[in-house]
Amino acid sequence: MMQKKYIVRLSDAERETLKEVLKMKRVASQKVRRAQVLLKADANGPNWPDRKIAEAFDCTRQAVECIRERLVTEGFEIALDGKPKSRVRRKVLDGEQEAKIIALRLGTPPAGFANWTLRLLTEQVVALEIVESVSHETVRQTLKKTG
Repeated sequence: MMQKKYIVRLSDAERETLKEVLKMKRVASQKVRRAQVLLKADANGPNWPDRKIAEAFDCTRQAVECIRERLVTEGFEIALDGKPKSRVRRKVLDGEQEAKIIALRLGTPPAGFANWTLRLLTEQVVALEIVESVSHETVRQTLKKTG
């Protein structure tokens, strides 16, 4: 048997927190699984091997190893709750570009068209070099914005 690189040693308070999570009615299934894995992997408790934990809670051995590693390297809270999502999207258009798109939309459509379509507007925005490239969805969101 291979020596574990990340050993789970829970404090009494952490063990109680995990047991409380398992008693709760409405809680994310991933959080429940993480709590179960941590309780069984506890070196001061059951200390089950990863293979047995993975079988018991229907996950991969690698998932168990990741939970162990996260507890040791990033702490109890992150091991239990997971990492907070931190995807921050930058703005595609600045205020001046948005204003030009709105002004264009309020103007008359090109010859042969009764109304502006999103795709027509998008083509025109690129043709007039307001922006280098933009999706019709970005144009839609710009026009939809309400202050």
